[in-house]
Amino acid sequence: MVKRAGWFLIVFCAFVRAAAAQPPPAAPAATPAADEGIPVQSELVRSRCGSCHKVDDKMRMTRISYRRASPENWEKTIKRMVSLNKVNLEPADARNILKYLSDHNGLAPEEVRPIAFEAEHRLVEYTYTADKDTSDTCSSCHTIARAMSERRTKAEWGLLVDMHRGYYPLVDNQPMNAGQGFRRTRPMQTEPGADGRPPDNRHPMEKALEHLTKTYPLDTPTWSAWSASMQPAKLAGRWAVSGYQAGKGAIVGQVVVSADPNAPDSFNIDTRYTMARTGETVTRAGKAIVYTGFQWRGCGGLPGSDNVWREVMLVERDWKEMSGRWFTGAYDETGIDVKLVRLTSDPVVFGSDLTALKTATTGRALKIYGANLPASVKPEDIGFGQGVKVTRVVSARPEEIAVEVDVAPNAPIGPRDVSVAGTVKAATLVVYDRIDGIKVVPLAGMARVGGAVFPKQLQQFEALGVHNGLDGKPGTPDDLNLGMVDVKWSVEEYTATFGDDDVQFVGALDDKGLFTPNIDGPNPKRSGNRNNVGDIWVVAELIAGGGTPQKPLRARAHLLVTVPIYMAWFGGGQ
Repeated sequence: MVKRAGWFLIVFCAFVRAAAAQPPPAAPAATPAADEGIPVQSELVRSRCGSCHKVDDKMRMTRISYRRASPENWEKTIKRMVSLNKVNLEPADARNILKYLSDHNGLAPEEVRPIAFEAEHRLVEYTYTADKDTSDTCSSCHTIARAMSERRTKAEWGLLVDMHRGYYPLVDNQPMNAGQGFRRTRPMQTEPGADGRPPDNRHPMEKALEHLTKTYPLDTPTWSAWSASMQPAKLAGRWAVSGYQAGKGAIVGQVVVSADPNAPDSFNIDTRYTMARTGETVTRAGKAIVYTGFQWRGCGGLPGSDNVWREVMLVERDWKEMSGRWFTGAYDETGIDVKLVRLTSDPVVFGSDLTALKTATTGRALKIYGANLPASVKPEDIGFGQGVKVTRVVSARPEEIAVEVDVAPNAPIGPRDVSVAGTVKAATLVVYDRIDGIKVVPLAGMARVGGAVFPKQLQQFEALGVHNGLDGKPGTPDDLNLGMVDVKWSVEEYTATFGDDDVQFVGALDDKGLFTPNIDGPNPKRSGNRNNVGDIWVVAELIAGGGTPQKPLRARAHLLVTVPIYMAWFGGGQ
């Protein structure tokens, strides 16, 4: 008994010392100002959320009325309320609550555009330069764009920090960015700043809170203007879609949007597009909803297939253009950058199946894609500029005109517009006389092993032809991108250790530049029973022809094949 009591005393004293060593806790959240807060007019939100979030005489609800956020952040919050706080919500109610909060407690277009990559699930290297302390604090666990997708009162930003520490108590000490913890182990500033000002001895967490409060307040002029003018987007009609998919090239086609009479701001979508380079046609049907008057969120699949594509786009104020990204895959790694333009009865040229035309070429087949193109067209009605002559119209349909062209030996080098009966598409292709080099993109790629417990993440590479431009020098602003070129793909060892054998185990690269990683691991066939991870070079060698020099052109990119994502931070912030 004495030993047990002594052990308890030692532990208790250690706890007291640790508590005394902590920085002082954040100041209690201030009471919201009388004029702050967004009234909640939805009876559904008040009835389903009111048991925890109290309603005052101005219809303001605690927490909810003092926050604005993106649809994705509101969705994360609702999911967390259900999973951790045991809120009982029917799916239809959850969708309606999400729609209301995104519309009435959302973000304005100007607030969304800088962080559109987050909802579009792009893999980008984004650096937040406005405040390093804030970036280090928030980016330790999730992207800084998660925080930039929020607008809160000063009290709410403080409560968000409290929520993080309550749900994840280890973040105070757990090593994160640069070996620093969320709060306790981050170093104080001890030296004067670069501008000579004295050290700011506040903790980085306190400085981050101040920055978030000033930079992302609840009330902003942009939101006041947008929320006042916002109205349901009228998007029904035909839309021209153009875009680019890595490894496959440009896409061109049409999207037919029809309003769903049973749900506001909801639409049925029928998509049909062509891979311009190969002629492959893709047809897809689905549904979409528009949040906050401008944020398109769609979902569709191929008939009879489990291959589901998600759509994230921003709708312009005039309802004539939309742009964003369509994506699929276990890690959303397969995607198309798209732009949609509303179609009228006027003819429109989308592009062509070729990205480049070589000089001294005769009888080259070429397809022009568009909408409302003339069914009766003569060679002289189609133009590509000096030195390129349309010699024959093979066929003509409203969506496609097939022609044959001759390119003169002395045709000027550079980008060319294409015109069809007075309709012009700028910089449709490039006229060139030789290929000076190739480059593999992305220059650095990443894949994840999987297939047994976790899904695989694929990596698509492509090879682009390069002309050195009029100055003949590589790597200068006048270089010409000739688009995708046919290459022979291979992999080589990226030697990092003695006896490296990654190339034998990490996966396979097909003849289209698509890398598929190996199964998870451990692998008994590998020394040390290791997993199938590692580094390799992805190598492209230009296939002879098309103006290639006698010496083969080669280029390569680095590929890291790493482990699956074992934990994703799906929890939202409230």
